[in-house]
Amino acid sequence: MNGKILLPIVLVGLVAPAHTAERVSLKVSPAVAFAPANIFVRATVDRNADNRMLEIIAESPEFYRSSEVSLDGDRAPRVIMLQFKSVPGGAYDVRAVLHAQDGHELAATETHLNVVDGSE
Repeated sequence: MNGKILLPIVLVGLVAPAHTAERVSLKVSPAVAFAPANIFVRATVDRNADNRMLEIIAESPEFYRSSEVSLDGDRAPRVIMLQFKSVPGGAYDVRAVLHAQDGHELAATETHLNVVDGSE
């Protein structure tokens, strides 16, 4: 009985991929800042002929800022860096969304950022 249970578990482990690469990753610095903050965003994109646009979004309940970067498929740079200046206080979701030529989403990732308001 134990052998019958163990065998399917081992087979599943052999078939499942050991590591799934992310198509886009995101790093924001600093992770915590004081308002008004200058935020640096670094997105790393896997090279792919379908990549046409990278959208970076910083959003809180009171504030929204975004930037779009055109990509030339697999000839685009892997690392895209940008800066959001004078970001006001708040808790932010920072997203990177990778789009294809027709505009559909290929991949997305998200991280969080806290900008401390000096009046708190």
